[in-house]
Amino acid sequence: MIQYETYLGTVTITSGYFAKLIGDAVSSCYGVLHMVPKGLQWWRAKLLRRQFNDTGIRVSGSGRSLRVDLHIRMMYGMNINAISRSIVNKVTYVVEEATGIKVDRVSVHVDQISEE
Repeated sequence: MIQYETYLGTVTITSGYFAKLIGDAVSSCYGVLHMVPKGLQWWRAKLLRRQFNDTGIRVSGSGRSLRVDLHIRMMYGMNINAISRSIVNKVTYVVEEATGIKVDRVSVHVDQISEE
């Protein structure tokens, strides 16, 4: 959860909002199959036999700047560097436009590559 003060009062943005916002942005990038769940999120996806866009995302920081870590599954044969740059640009743009908070760093971790 990110909180910061404005002249109108306190603004609180939940981690669920960031996960949904970033997950939708990443899933729309070409070459990304889906997000890779970590920890308890893996059990949720396995039990329900479904992939969720809001898994595999960790956002940390403050009301001034954010750091985003992403874990993705990518299509075989894609240029990892080009797709990673595309993801970084898209996530930075979407988060800064939606929240007004500067994104310092987006780390893309390619956990799996498959021919799906």
